[in-house]
Amino acid sequence: MSATWFAKFSSTRILFKPGFTCVAFISAVFITANVQAETLPRVQFKTNIGAFTVELYPAKTPKTVANFLQYVNDKHYDGTVFHRIIDNFMVQGGGFDTNYTEKKTRPPVAHEGQDAIAKGGLKNVVGTLAMARTNDPQSATAQFFINVKDNAFLDPTPIPPGDPVPVFEYQNKTYKNVPRNQLVSSPQLFGYTVFGKVVEGMDVIVKMKSVQTGAGGPFPSDVPKTPVVIQSAIVVK
Repeated sequence: MSATWFAKFSSTRILFKPGFTCVAFISAVFITANVQAETLPRVQFKTNIGAFTVELYPAKTPKTVANFLQYVNDKHYDGTVFHRIIDNFMVQGGGFDTNYTEKKTRPPVAHEGQDAIAKGGLKNVVGTLAMARTNDPQSATAQFFINVKDNAFLDPTPIPPGDPVPVFEYQNKTYKNVPRNQLVSSPQLFGYTVFGKVVEGMDVIVKMKSVQTGAGGPFPSDVPKTPVVIQSAIVVK
């Protein structure tokens, strides 16, 4: 594999003590699991076409979730629009107000997509929430999108251990003994960081993805002709 190739692309055992029943142990496990599930943060978005709720996964993407929740708590999303909607792809918002003026943001959040995938994180499938960004993988700030179909091509590509990496598979091709720095610095491998999913109100997203679009504000296409406005975003759990 040439050095320029990537540059072209911007079992646990459990011992039981005497008298400790399996039933009691299983009950404890279920209780613990339920408590953990209940602690996952949720954010409810109220829009002019209905409400939906997303669940976030800080164990997989801690910096991304913290960044998103800060914007929610700062009321950054209130009064913003879904400015880019493409049926059979995704709906994107969180960056522009109803006049299509881009809102000020904090510095970009570190890209966590590859680490998340390595930890068994979510992929870009229907209903998942991911960070939007420019061609620079480290440019995500406040904008996000919701996948309305399975978009595997948006998924981060994990980099196996080693330097050089003994075997690396990408787009149905296998490469051997690839210098690690070539992979780490390749923008096309970063993909888009998924950090949550819609758990209530997916029907609103389905309705949203079907709106008529065209030119609007500074955008030549994919803008809803009737604005889809986020009226409020609040942490509900």
